[in-house]
Amino acid sequence: MYIAIAGNIGSGKTTLTEILTERFKSKAYYEDIANPYISDFYDDMGRWSFHLQLWFLGSRIQQTLTMLSDGSDNIVQDRTIYEDAHIFADNLHAMGLMATRDFETYMKMFNIEQALLPKPDVLIYLKASVPTLISQIKMRGREYEQNIDEEYLSRLNDKYNHWIENIYEGRVLVVDKDVDDFVADPSIIDRICASVEEMCVGKRQL
Repeated sequence: MYIAIAGNIGSGKTTLTEILTERFKSKAYYEDIANPYISDFYDDMGRWSFHLQLWFLGSRIQQTLTMLSDGSDNIVQDRTIYEDAHIFADNLHAMGLMATRDFETYMKMFNIEQALLPKPDVLIYLKASVPTLISQIKMRGREYEQNIDEEYLSRLNDKYNHWIENIYEGRVLVVDKDVDDFVADPSIIDRICASVEEMCVGKRQL
């Protein structure tokens, strides 16, 4: 069972990864946030956007190759390669913060790699409003995230919703974080797990 968790900055992906890993006795693969360009990016997005996204793409590819080789039956992945391209790189290009030639180069590399990688059995999308995201970003206290522009988060939310509704081809479970706080209410985790198991069984029966 391959579960991937998608969502905006501060939506709770890592927390849900931890919870589902324990519940399903899975192996977790977390997003590598040790990107050497990330602090520079938040200071000057236009200058460092291509470098940042290319590093994340390479990191995600390496992680997926590791997942494929380790033989684990159950996997939970914190963020996907699809988000790097369809959300973050696309948004930076739309905002004029990534040059068109850089974006086209990036997407060529992405399209080659995604064709070689397996699609998750279930993608869990953590949907959250900007106020919820801001609250959780402040709570976790990463210094380089504290000055993230709310309009930037709003644009990412629009990209996420468009990607889920119009681009992504696979099984998706949407969790509305504004309503379903799975940290405060553990019964929501039971509901999420039941839905995931049902969707995975449905896939095996196809």
